[in-house]
Amino acid sequence: MGVKRILTKVLKRAVTWNDLPFGTAIVAAAGKSARMEGEDKLFADLNGLPVIAWSLRALQESDHVHEIIVVTREESIVQAADLCAELEITKATKILCGGETRLDSVLIGLAEAAPEAQYIAVHDGARPLVTKEIIADAFSKAYKYHAACPAVPVNDTIKAAKNGFVTGTPDRKTLYAVQTPQVFAADVLRAALHAAKAKKSDITDDCGAAESIGISPALSLGSFENIKITRPVDLKLARAILEERTGR
Repeated sequence: MGVKRILTKVLKRAVTWNDLPFGTAIVAAAGKSARMEGEDKLFADLNGLPVIAWSLRALQESDHVHEIIVVTREESIVQAADLCAELEITKATKILCGGETRLDSVLIGLAEAAPEAQYIAVHDGARPLVTKEIIADAFSKAYKYHAACPAVPVNDTIKAAKNGFVTGTPDRKTLYAVQTPQVFAADVLRAALHAAKAKKSDITDDCGAAESIGISPALSLGSFENIKITRPVDLKLARAILEERTGR
């Protein structure tokens, strides 16, 4: 299906909605935590709850999300299911075993989304400090522009390099660090991910797949606090942010 045809289909649907469109959130949680010095970052303690619990709670509380699909490692399926039950994450409909790559895992979740899902959010399970405002703005921008990703301006000067030597300095004013949840019209995300799979593309985020089929995602509200837990130091920072939020 061509890009123009996909967007036409989305636009024709949009004018008939009176309530919020059905939204599915896929939580990508099948990573290997390779840089966490042996600790599973998704179930590491973060102020009394596992890291992934904070993401699940934020999505559960969002009016834009009607179902949550967790895609995790095989050995974590039972643990994730127990956590959803304990925290009353009632929107969690499926907990699935992920694939070899992030692209494979998101495709697995996408295949199991409810047939009525009109918009799909993909969120990193290891990004626990997401807020309802970030989620809402990403969905709102996607309703209008078909694809959206939270982003913040890059503060540092960025260098392009090859073989250990600088080859260029991009204009910092044009650079943004993107975050999740990234939200898409369902038809757009399906087309983008299947195209990336067919081309064996090495994408690092879902907006990259959308860009490859001619979609220009809109930038939505991001936050410098919406960090991804990648290394042990990130846990320390996340704990400090949460303590400040709760006044502890």
